[in-house]
Amino acid sequence: MSDYRPAATERPAPPIPPRLAAPAVDAHCHVDLLDVPVAEAVAAARAAGVERLVTVGYSVPSSQWCARVAEEHAEVVAAVAVHPNDAMDADADALGVIAELAALPQVRAVGETGLDYYWKRTDPAVQQEIFRRHIDIAKQLGKALVIHDRDAHADVLRILDEVGPPERTVFHCFSGDLAMAKMCVEKGYFLSFSGTVTFKNAPDVREAAAWTPLDAMLVETDAPFLTPMPYRGHRNGPYLVALTIRAIAALKGVPEEEVATRTAANALQVFGSW
Repeated sequence: MSDYRPAATERPAPPIPPRLAAPAVDAHCHVDLLDVPVAEAVAAARAAGVERLVTVGYSVPSSQWCARVAEEHAEVVAAVAVHPNDAMDADADALGVIAELAALPQVRAVGETGLDYYWKRTDPAVQQEIFRRHIDIAKQLGKALVIHDRDAHADVLRILDEVGPPERTVFHCFSGDLAMAKMCVEKGYFLSFSGTVTFKNAPDVREAAAWTPLDAMLVETDAPFLTPMPYRGHRNGPYLVALTIRAIAALKGVPEEEVATRTAANALQVFGSW
């Protein structure tokens, strides 16, 4: 992956947590970056009660890899895109490949695409144009849209309003506040929460997660990044979505089974059955 993302730590992988009370889905991870065989990552996830994974592309090569792995492993489906921080690489040829991959049956979404103003690596105008093109691919093919939105909330929402969103739109690793969560839910978007909800420096995200209705929520790891507490700084894996589910259940004051069951059903609604 490009150097705008921090390297995953070399600290030992956290232990597999107790199995969830109901099957769950990791709605966003990068299996190609886990440094373990796919079968091993899937087995660890299943041991924690995480029975399905969405592996997400961020470049043409990673998207090709994700599509191939999703074809080979029944527990995995794929999303494909060029990440906004690499928007300058998304020429007509690259977007043509993304469109071809997105048409495959095991590829269920276009993403992660969107805007990232934090790293200041790519001209915002270029990012916005490439975001629009990804949205168009998703709409043409009837696939879900998985959005990367970092420090760009207003422009992401504006562009979705201007061009019209796909029928199923997901804000990956939701990073907005309560007001933004309410706007997104009103528009019918799904909010996907990661291990960030366990971080002490993310009170706005916790407030948004506590409020977001379960029927508008997904859960994810973004593995190998954003490892939930108490293992922040260690390498993340899809199996650790169990910790995020338990944290959300505690925020909402509901059983973990309810969070796992509802978010898994939402994932099937967004990405289709697998």
